[in-house]
Amino acid sequence: MSSNPGHTPRTPDEITVGPLDLAARVDEALAVQALAFGLTDEEIDVRHHIVLRHLGVPGARALGATTAENRLVGFVYGLPNDRAHWWSTVVQPYLRRLGNDEWLDDSFVITELHVHPRHQNRGIGRALITGLTDAAPQPRSILSAIDRDSPARGLYASLGYRDLARQIAFPGAPLPYAVMGATLPLRGPRSHRA
Repeated sequence: MSSNPGHTPRTPDEITVGPLDLAARVDEALAVQALAFGLTDEEIDVRHHIVLRHLGVPGARALGATTAENRLVGFVYGLPNDRAHWWSTVVQPYLRRLGNDEWLDDSFVITELHVHPRHQNRGIGRALITGLTDAAPQPRSILSAIDRDSPARGLYASLGYRDLARQIAFPGAPLPYAVMGATLPLRGPRSHRA
């Protein structure tokens, strides 16, 4: 490893996490998401427009995980929460019922975090989410995840996210979701290299 933070040496198997022009690489990112999350072509088309709309929100940021050949194998993006955004309007009644709707204010939302299945369990997801939230000016972060035991939920819990509401029904989603929140900075080991 180089001690020079501006230069990251890589081997063919090494993954580097860094800034991502998500608008320019949205098709690659959605291909990763499709593999990691099991999306249909129709769902990918819908998400393409959503991602581009989100990237227009002030404060939206993205990081990518790339191979030495610059192949995208993971990405994360998020934005400052706004109660008027669709996601917030869906989760707000669930949060309010449990006395947690203040989490919708002054929070950075992790909108998507996905790692190609062949590259999972290598610390890439952790490096992506901590890298993104470490730069957030908000004091806390929120996200939603399918409401079942999974490696993703385990990762979020290990970083300090806790359940704020469960069994949330998003329109058109076949499975219920949980909303999780954490104060920033996230806890746990930091690694901006994967």
